[in-house]
Amino acid sequence: MASTPHAAPGRAHREGITLLQLADLFPDEPTARRWFEKQLWGDERCCTRCGSTNTHEASHRTMPYRCRDCRSYFSAKTGTALERSKVTYRQWAFAIYMMLTNLKGVSAMKLHRDLGVSYPTAWFMLHRLRETWAFEPQRFEGPVEVDETYIGGREKNKHARKRNPGRGPSGKTAVVGAKDRATKRVSALVVERTDGHTLKSFALAHMDADATVYTDEARAYTGLPNHGTVKHSVGEYVDGMAHTNGVESFWSMLKRGYHGVYHHMSIKHLQRYINEYAGRHGIRDLDTIDQMRDVVAGLVGRRLLYRDLTAKS
Repeated sequence: MASTPHAAPGRAHREGITLLQLADLFPDEPTARRWFEKQLWGDERCCTRCGSTNTHEASHRTMPYRCRDCRSYFSAKTGTALERSKVTYRQWAFAIYMMLTNLKGVSAMKLHRDLGVSYPTAWFMLHRLRETWAFEPQRFEGPVEVDETYIGGREKNKHARKRNPGRGPSGKTAVVGAKDRATKRVSALVVERTDGHTLKSFALAHMDADATVYTDEARAYTGLPNHGTVKHSVGEYVDGMAHTNGVESFWSMLKRGYHGVYHHMSIKHLQRYINEYAGRHGIRDLDTIDQMRDVVAGLVGRRLLYRDLTAKS
């Protein structure tokens, strides 16, 4: 099933899946459905509402199983972010694959064209899949790198009447992130301001009490325990173990996706996009099939309604 790695740049130790292998893995809808069920239930089917294994197959039009205990009908989508979706399991499998193998992200327009679904459906599908990585604070053992960045279009590219007359990050949205060097996991959060209280509170919430933290020389980080810095203002980017190259590499990937794939991320949904990049970054060393399994497992217990996505902030 997995492709044979060749001597090449990148993570050649990973076992990937080619498009032809993906088509063989999910040749039809029944096979795709069984794969999703296997990831969720293992070898014993259970009710996704009450957890009972006292279930049986049913003749319901959309719900193939029924629980004898709570008397409810269910499917592998029930109780996950895919609940009540009319998109086929096969299309969901291909969407997950595309989202994982395009490191800069995949646009709803491409998903719409490649899967043959409407653009609103493709857009909703991607946001549902991002729910697997919904933001939850993580405590890292460290060393931890913490840094902030600003997301938004370049002022010179905007129409004159939409330009912000301010300097620096004016008109952009602030994001603060932490990367654990040991696990290589990233956690990032959209913030309203980048003052000392906000940035230090984020850093402290993402590091163990005895963890070492590295930042740049911004005054906002002054007072952090076990703190090392690098002075970017004088061209210093590495000072022994002190550097923020790891988290800055994450920002670089996020911004390449912003400018090269999405071209715009609304403030309303920006956190969802950041969750996707952070989540994908955290499992990038896994084989592709294991990444897909990780996404499916993360969808359990999530729920996202279209009306909530489109409601005014």
